[in-house]
Amino acid sequence: MPFPCQGHINALMSLCKLLSSRKHNLLITFVVTEEWLHCIGSEPKPDNIHFASIPTVIERANTMEAPFEQLLDRLEPPVARIIADFELQWSFGVGIRRNIPLASLWTMSASFFSSLHHYHVFAQAQPQLLPLHLIGLRTSTSIACYALIFMLTYLCLFLIK
Repeated sequence: MPFPCQGHINALMSLCKLLSSRKHNLLITFVVTEEWLHCIGSEPKPDNIHFASIPTVIERANTMEAPFEQLLDRLEPPVARIIADFELQWSFGVGIRRNIPLASLWTMSASFFSSLHHYHVFAQAQPQLLPLHLIGLRTSTSIACYALIFMLTYLCLFLIK
């Protein structure tokens, strides 16, 4: 399940095609919103990759959870594994509740990941250059942004171990 944006969809489709080429008996259901299905539905793909859709949502990832779970209930054969975009944090809960192993795909560039991974080094060396400091945000908003960056970095490190 990719985040409903082109760069995320393309990256996950590339992974699915790679998996498909390595294991021909693997059935892959590629889930996108209805809007994106109209855009990519006619694209060439291996025979063992099938498209499924959930209703188009206002691109807020947290509104995709319930339709995705309803789709999982209808899929045959039952889903054995989930690969979800890193941006779809709710997918971890779906996997846990349904006891389905889940892998999270980081679709952003390696340089962005490296920036998050080394953020603490940059913050110590050049605190005056931090964007939140430049615009004078020393409020709970800036603290929340720092906490989010820390949590993303930690989660990414956890996922690659």
